[in-house]
Amino acid sequence: MRAVVIEEYGVLPEVREVPEPVAGAGSVVLKVEATGLCRSDWHGWMGHDSDIVLPHVPGHELAGTIAAVGAGASGWEVGDRVTTPFICACGECEQCLEGNQQVCPNQLQPGFNYWGSFAEYVAVPYASVNLVRLPDTMDFTTAASLGCRFATSFRAIHQVGRVRPGEQVAIFGCGGVGLSAVMIAAALGAEVTAIDTNPAALSLARTQGATHTVQASDSVVDRLRELGGPHVTVDALGSGEIVQQALQALRPRGRHVQVGLLPAGVNLDVGRLIGQELSWLGSHGMPAHAYPEMLDLVATGNLHPDRLITRTITLEETPAALAALSNGTPAGVTVIAP
Repeated sequence: MRAVVIEEYGVLPEVREVPEPVAGAGSVVLKVEATGLCRSDWHGWMGHDSDIVLPHVPGHELAGTIAAVGAGASGWEVGDRVTTPFICACGECEQCLEGNQQVCPNQLQPGFNYWGSFAEYVAVPYASVNLVRLPDTMDFTTAASLGCRFATSFRAIHQVGRVRPGEQVAIFGCGGVGLSAVMIAAALGAEVTAIDTNPAALSLARTQGATHTVQASDSVVDRLRELGGPHVTVDALGSGEIVQQALQALRPRGRHVQVGLLPAGVNLDVGRLIGQELSWLGSHGMPAHAYPEMLDLVATGNLHPDRLITRTITLEETPAALAALSNGTPAGVTVIAP
């Protein structure tokens, strides 16, 4: 099969022929119909993820058709249209049995722990726990945009942040995760403020339901307080500076949801956290069993993840697009059609 192969960190990958994956016990192999290009893939290419072993094939946001079914992967057949969370949980540990597959200690992540979806085929382990059947009306490009950024934002806003109609929500960072969060929070009836350095990203945020947009600067906290102060703040980027601004801007008893991965050594204003009774909430992905509610909202036209897709590229165009992320993240979501 054709795949994007990383031989050295930071060196432009190549598209070449490699062996196809095999459907082991409990797993399936998918023919990749579409896969998202995410900044996490760039971090992997740069050598920021200790799970990656070279040579490596990245890619973790995917949708496709089942091409092979391994022994024990019951309930699935060749030709089924599916997607999967980027966290493939084991289904047997304490956390999985309680329904918390997104924090499974035995999880495998395509494109990180093993070869991913920047290829014509990819394996999905623990298929009975991790596969999500796609509605017939949903195209693969839209489905691929759900697996990491949109699903992560849906759980962060709706299930972890518990955003309610009429609340003020401030979203820091308007990449794929942030724009998804803007759309979801607006659909839930919140008044959304989007913050970013990129005017194009802010413009796109307005089209997705942001009531206010703010250019990132030292005056962000003052501007958010002028608007009344958010009930909920979301760091969709992962920045120590953003964390401080988010906590400073929150109204008393507000909730901060941390989605972006933070560098080591970030210091929190714990005194403000205590004195204002603020809540600090981490959110990491979304389990497959939680997808139906999100898919129903897409099917009924309440959510439009397809509107966030701004570019579709080929496998051959992917190495250059991955390398271009060194210069910043373009507005919207890029999807690869192998």
